[in-house]
Amino acid sequence: MTKLLTLSLFINCLISIWLFSFPASLHAADEAKVFVYHRFGDMRYPSTNVSLSRFKEHLEILREENFTVLTLGDVVDRLLNGAVLPERCAVLTVDDAYRSFLTGAVPLLREFGFPATLFVSTDTVGGNDYLNWSELQTLHAMGIEIGNHSSSHSHLVNRKTGEGKTEWRDRVVEDVARAQKLLAQHLGQAPELFAYPYGEYSNDLIEIVKQFGFKAAFAQHSGVVARGEEAYTLPRFPMGGSSGEGAEFLKKLLMRHMPVKILGSSDTIIRDDNPPCLRVWIDTSSIDIRSIRCYVPGQEPASVKNISGQDNVFEIQAQQPLQERRSKYTLTASDEQGAQWFWFSKLWVLPDL
Repeated sequence: MTKLLTLSLFINCLISIWLFSFPASLHAADEAKVFVYHRFGDMRYPSTNVSLSRFKEHLEILREENFTVLTLGDVVDRLLNGAVLPERCAVLTVDDAYRSFLTGAVPLLREFGFPATLFVSTDTVGGNDYLNWSELQTLHAMGIEIGNHSSSHSHLVNRKTGEGKTEWRDRVVEDVARAQKLLAQHLGQAPELFAYPYGEYSNDLIEIVKQFGFKAAFAQHSGVVARGEEAYTLPRFPMGGSSGEGAEFLKKLLMRHMPVKILGSSDTIIRDDNPPCLRVWIDTSSIDIRSIRCYVPGQEPASVKNISGQDNVFEIQAQQPLQERRSKYTLTASDEQGAQWFWFSKLWVLPDL
């Protein structure tokens, strides 16, 4: 029985990778704009909070711009099954299950008739400022989709002092499994989606997440979900602080996916070479190559060099070493008319910070 279950999970992961690996179409019907929120109307934590008036503004923009709002699971299923997405498609996700989601966001979601996906870290359920199991069950019964956000909400990519790779792997497996068991026990079904705590992932962590049979996993580096992306590193646009302003929300809502393939290692962990050099292939058929820029938090734009003799291959490197625990290279470009903008970002993690 155990061998059959392991084989089933392995086949499910292969199917996810295979179906998500089809070349990304440049039609908007193959894209979804996914947003991640944390707190609502809680000014104690401004960087992760969005005011209720601002969140309502986001919902009004979605309605005015004629976007179809789906659950994350619906989007993933359509991509896995080869079904098209609505021409204008968005997803609202929320991490950590703070009580302000229930008291602040849910009434507005019901007013507008929009669904949402909530990622829960089980160790904090029922704690101060967090939803309890009864409240989560009520939300689940209302149609709120619930995903796994680990048990501990720790920096899962990090090894503890003196911890080898095997010990690290065992600890992380137990952490994710504990959350999966509790969520299944209290909600009646095991989640099929995973969100990395702090949006941090590594190649080793991805392999663990795949083994649980999750259909897809989500981070917090900004970008557009599109057919053709790796199913276990899907991006979301963070909404909080200044990034939650209405104009910024609309800008990201109208952004398009930039078809980029990373050449060489795709790992996020910076060990020796800092700043890291990223080599990518970019589909330039719909973009103006002269408009390509790469932005790095707290620095001047990174160097973007077209490799001689390879029209679609570029090397990207920050001007200075990255200083924050989490950083990213954000590529943007416009079409020839400057009317449409495309977006891609690559996460980097300095685990020792």
